[in-house]
Parts: sequence; structure tokens; C-alpha cells
Amino acid sequence: MSAPPTRSDGAHPPGCVIGLFWVERDRVCLGSPPIDEDPGVFLSPTRLSVGEGVRRQSWSWADLTDVRVRDVPVRSSAARWPTRVTSVVAAALNAWGPQGPTMMTAVVCARDGRRVETPVFAGAATAYTRREVDLSLGPLSHFVRGGAAPDLLTRWWDENQPSDVLHSRERERVLESWTAPLM
Repeated sequence: MSAPPTRSDGAHPPGCVIGLFWVERDRVCLGSPPIDEDPGVFLSPTRLSVGEGVRRQSWSWADLTDVRVRDVPVRSSAARWPTRVTSVVAAALNAWGPQGPTMMTAVVCARDGRRVETPVFAGAATAYTRREVDLSLGPLSHFVRGGAAPDLLTRWWDENQPSDVLHSRERERVLESWTAPLM
């Protein structure tokens, strides 16, 4: 789940990882989009939802007091190059580990006292940079406080529709562009 699927028709991929978010034209997920039985966390301009269909739990942004993400895989700058080399070698040998994407925990706290913890997949191929995580938490806290809405992210998708997976430095620049007007 670390990269948008490759399409044989050359069209833009359906979405991409930007920090802790998966951004598509019509939706934003916290972490990667859910697969199988995973509920997923969806951010819309007016609501945060956990799950879909009959299992869906949903809150308006005004009804939330906090949204946190725990267990985020963070890599150090010193580990960046060895990790890239290992990833390239693993891909060349088709020797990926069986564990798949790293699982994080989204924690949703509502004004009525409810607290929901749900697993979400990390979107980064191996781990995020510390800076990328810190920059992601800014917009997320502004969504909860009412200072911004997740359509900021979908508007970026509409304007940019990247055709390749963005590297961590590129993702950090996008996050900076989202965060700067909020400060």
C-alpha cells in the first residue's frame, strides 16, 4: 500500500501518499486506504469517519477534541540510504518480507467522551521521516480545531495529480505548502 497502483493505460494513479495521508480526487484517508476487513479512517470537509457501510462511525469536526496517530514508523536520516538500498535489492530479488505495510493506530477522541482506536496502514514504503510526521500533524490538528478542512488536500490533488510516487523530500515540500497558510 506504499505506492499508487501502476496503470497500464498511462493514466494518473488514483492517489498518493503525502505524509500520514493518502490523497485522492474525492477522498482523503489517514494512512493508506483500507483493504479487506480494515475499517479505514476517512477525512471529508465536514466529517471524520471510521469504517464504511453499516460499521461506519462518523463525527463532525466540531464534535472532535483530538485525533492522534500512534505507532508511526519513523526512520532517522542516517537510516535513509541503507533503507533505500535494502528496498531496491529486495524489489530486484522479489524478497519482500511477509509482514507487508506497517500498522499504525488512529485515535479519535470525541466531545461526548467516546474514544475510538483503529488500525490503519502506514502509507510510506518503509518509514516516514520525523519531519514528515511532524508536518502531517499540523493540518490534522487544524482540521480538529476548525482552522482548515481536508478539501485542502483534495484541491492539491486536483491541481497536481502526480504521475509518480513522491519521495520524502517532495512530500515534505507539499506538507509545508499546506501548513504555511495555517500558521
